[in-house]
Amino acid sequence: MADTPGTTGAISSGRAIDSVARGTVADSRNHAHGGALAGMRVLELAQIMAGPTCGMMLADMGADVIKVEKLPGGDYARGYREPRVNGVSAPFMILNRNKRGIALNLKHPRGREVLLRMVRNADVLTENYRRGTLEKLGLGYDVLAAENPGLIYCAVSGYGRDGPLGDKGGFDLIAQGFAGLMSITGEPGGPPAKDGNSVADLNAGILAVVGVLAAYAHKLKTGHGQVVDTSLMEAALQQTYWHAAIYFANGQSPGPTGSAHLLTAPYQAFRASDGWINIGGANQANWERIADVLGHPEWRGDPRYATNSARMEHLDTLAAAMNAVLATRTKAQWIEAFDAAGVPVGPVHTIGEALTHPQTLARGMVVDLVHPMAGATKALGCPVHFSLTPTRVTRAAPLLGEHTREMLREHGYDDREIDELVAEGVVEESAAVRPTPG
Repeated sequence: MADTPGTTGAISSGRAIDSVARGTVADSRNHAHGGALAGMRVLELAQIMAGPTCGMMLADMGADVIKVEKLPGGDYARGYREPRVNGVSAPFMILNRNKRGIALNLKHPRGREVLLRMVRNADVLTENYRRGTLEKLGLGYDVLAAENPGLIYCAVSGYGRDGPLGDKGGFDLIAQGFAGLMSITGEPGGPPAKDGNSVADLNAGILAVVGVLAAYAHKLKTGHGQVVDTSLMEAALQQTYWHAAIYFANGQSPGPTGSAHLLTAPYQAFRASDGWINIGGANQANWERIADVLGHPEWRGDPRYATNSARMEHLDTLAAAMNAVLATRTKAQWIEAFDAAGVPVGPVHTIGEALTHPQTLARGMVVDLVHPMAGATKALGCPVHFSLTPTRVTRAAPLLGEHTREMLREHGYDDREIDELVAEGVVEESAAVRPTPG
């Protein structure tokens, strides 16, 4: 969403099967990171999903990401009631690993003073508030850039920072509907359907990473910072390339096609005797192999199926004929047969099946962490791999205010000043790390 009004394991991830795949957990204090972005410091004022996705990916690649959480309460995702692990929000933990956390009241003058001091040492600041929210607090880009002209200010909003809807807040569901994604999702003749995942939120976070990295490259060459601006609306619209091509070509808006492709066939989910598999006949050679594997080489010359255009025109008949054959054998048997023939094929997994598959584990896409409250947890690994600067997951998500004192000390505050800030409600520190008086 783009609208807003602890002791851990350390895991390294590279191309080969490494400590992530083997499930090795190291001491959380050993979190030095030699990743590609080592030396970059990011202040993350963003919360819930889109902005935190950006910060998590930057942190995995080596950036020092400081999660600046609002008071009271912190990131809204901390309050999601289910699922929770020993009282800790699982959605919050999965998007906020590898970050340090400070809890800061930006409505308090001294809170704004703390942020401005932190900005002077930062490369990037990310936020996903409504347009104008930080400006009302006296923390707009012009103010922050005056403190640090090299600051990259990344804003992820609902609709972007200009245009007639620039003041509207943004949510994934609303963005998917606005961008037309819900009109092309689901089965033909059915009601509008949301994509199964938060595609607008997640893609907005990825686009923010791309924008930040491009701006950082520019900064390294010139020393100048700038505003990076993306939105959930644009992140959702970007997912419609094929559908937009059709509309631009003939003025027609495509509708939903279920699992089938709107340009080529057969390219969809089919049912075997014990479940579903995907078969990708994305070109003529693959279609001919499919016909052979299914034991119907005569389909290759059938005028209904001989060309892609004919197959698209008779897709219902084709799918029914294929499903009748596929129902005679298991998923594993068909996958083995299609693989042997060089036909793109794969199972339709549940989330659990995908997360426990050997290929997923071999690529380091499941990591083990230890959270000070939740205990042993798992998270998704980084999907980008580097040969020289591997990504690392070194921290579980922070407790609210877990690193408040640590961060303030790094920015020149002594313990007496920090105690005053805590007493005044300017900052909060986790009871789990609060020093014992005397």
